[in-house]
Amino acid sequence: MVPSSRSLDGLAVTFDDPHAVADAGLLLPATLARHLGLAELFEEHVDLGDALGHAHVGDKAMTLIHSALAGGDSIDDADALRVGSTQAVLGHAVAAPSTLGTFLRSFTWGHARQLDKVAGALLARAWAAGAGPGTGPLTLDVDSSIVETYGLKKQGGAKFTHTKVRGYHPLVAVVAGTGDVVHSRQRGGNANSGRGAGSFLAETFSRVRAAGASGAITLRADSGFYSGSVAGACRAADVRFSITVRLNPAIRKAVAQIPEEAWVAIPYFLDGAEVAETTYRPFGKKGPCRPAHRAAGQADAGVAARPAGRLVLPRLRHRSRGRHGGAGGRPPPSRRGGEHHP
Repeated sequence: MVPSSRSLDGLAVTFDDPHAVADAGLLLPATLARHLGLAELFEEHVDLGDALGHAHVGDKAMTLIHSALAGGDSIDDADALRVGSTQAVLGHAVAAPSTLGTFLRSFTWGHARQLDKVAGALLARAWAAGAGPGTGPLTLDVDSSIVETYGLKKQGGAKFTHTKVRGYHPLVAVVAGTGDVVHSRQRGGNANSGRGAGSFLAETFSRVRAAGASGAITLRADSGFYSGSVAGACRAADVRFSITVRLNPAIRKAVAQIPEEAWVAIPYFLDGAEVAETTYRPFGKKGPCRPAHRAAGQADAGVAARPAGRLVLPRLRHRSRGRHGGAGGRPPPSRRGGEHHP
């Protein structure tokens, strides 16, 4: 194979043959993977010991990645990469589906964690090449997702999720604005949204710092991640955070004590939105905090915090113009019982 160019600038795929297929688009990620040395990272960090699938880890992993990028959703779909001269374009040996099955069955939990090292090292290389935030600010969104499974023998995937389907319930950390996934963790389907989120975020913050993010970091999350462990992970890493919380009695009491003149109108997707600040002691912690509450009427509250332990919680109130009328009128019920902090 002819060595790829040292620069990715200007690389494009042109369909100039009526027989070309959509999978030709794999040339772009394949070239990027070669520049970042992804296959070599797999060989360096993933050691399957004496397991049957221990050999040629890089080729097998890259086969799975390229198959998924081409739309494959099963091991057998990887066979499409063995057609014609595809292997020469991808720059690695394409493993057969049966070989991939042996490879995947060789993984234990410890081996899966080795993949985290690969992901962290890959992120560092990508950001060093110019894809990262550098000294600029970085906003991370954390959330969970439902990945439906089929069959009853998938470890962790046979349990029902909160959406009443069998599957996995992984955690994902994404860079706001770009959609780049910087960390993920697999979990069983019956896990609640925030289970293990504190340690997951501690790893995420450590990873992005190690990858070169030196500016201010802000975390955004919905009410499923409102917990002392999440806030503690943010404080320990000097990370600002904005978390949605439901209006519990303690927060309602704090909001009710805000003077009417303290409310300030702000632009928002709901007419009549206002913001104010009050004080609140979250998670039963001692000491003063400056929380803020963000909602539309009787909605969820958004918590934003400075890492030094002084919470700043901007609160949004919606003045309903419906039949309820008046300041603080009750708006229509929202999804999941409240509006989320944008």
